[in-house]
Amino acid sequence: MKKITIVGAGRVGESTAHNLAKNETCSEILLIDIKEGVPQGTALDIQESAPIYNFDTKLAGSNDLKDMAGSEMVVITAGVPRKPGMSRSDVLDTNLAVLNEIVDTAIKHAPQALLLVVTNPVDVLTYAAWKRSGFERRRVFGMAGVLDSARMASFVAMETGYSVRDINAMVLGGHGDSMVPMTRFTTINGIPIEHFLSKEKIEKIVKRTREGGAEILSLRKTASAYDAPAASIAFMIDAISRNRRHILPAVAVLDGEYGLTDICMGVPVVFGEQGMQKVIELPLNAQEAAEFKRSAESVREDLVKLKK
Repeated sequence: MKKITIVGAGRVGESTAHNLAKNETCSEILLIDIKEGVPQGTALDIQESAPIYNFDTKLAGSNDLKDMAGSEMVVITAGVPRKPGMSRSDVLDTNLAVLNEIVDTAIKHAPQALLLVVTNPVDVLTYAAWKRSGFERRRVFGMAGVLDSARMASFVAMETGYSVRDINAMVLGGHGDSMVPMTRFTTINGIPIEHFLSKEKIEKIVKRTREGGAEILSLRKTASAYDAPAASIAFMIDAISRNRRHILPAVAVLDGEYGLTDICMGVPVVFGEQGMQKVIELPLNAQEAAEFKRSAESVREDLVKLKK
């Protein structure tokens, strides 16, 4: 890619920009934030690390959304973070207004861009971005499943002591307490985790995965997670920018897959140069299907609030 814009120069936006720059995923990165001096200073700070990390990516900061013009990808991290005790849905109203302004600007000034939504509640806001933009569904998607799956894989590695490089995890559903960690599709070098872990330990990992974000928030008190989310965003963009055709769990607009329409949910997606190329439908057993249905119902509850 040539130009990527990240709207929101907070910790997630900053860490994402640094990951993209170090990997030379694109030629230019623009950070936009409403706070004067913040995106400019953040961009300059990262730029000054270029001689150490040996990258040629150019970074800049702006307080004007119109400067996203010419972007091939717009990453939306702007919005208010949740505080301890808050759910992701509690910040919906405020963050919806922020997202709408960003999407409206993208329609006018970056009409060919792909939209990657990170701001919570991500399932609902991805749907809102898709509806408001009028873009075809391949161009609008959200980051959640890569992060949730990375957390699950980390917890499996901690519990077993085996290399995280050998662990593949899969988490579906909404990004919240109703997410569906898919233990049947989680393996260590191709071997199901049931071979290594007891049912009780697997249930512990599932619970910790669902509460992964809240655990970090409760420990930090004043900040949500940002390093792992940023790494997940950069991983998704790399798959698109380099046309890798990676299968990654992501928030996607569903059009009949898993028996659902007019909703955005976390599902396995093939990512390539056109964005979301295909949704992969996994054969769910009865328990998995029931959990996925409950997760969809939870997302629809927030969609009702969105449509009021």
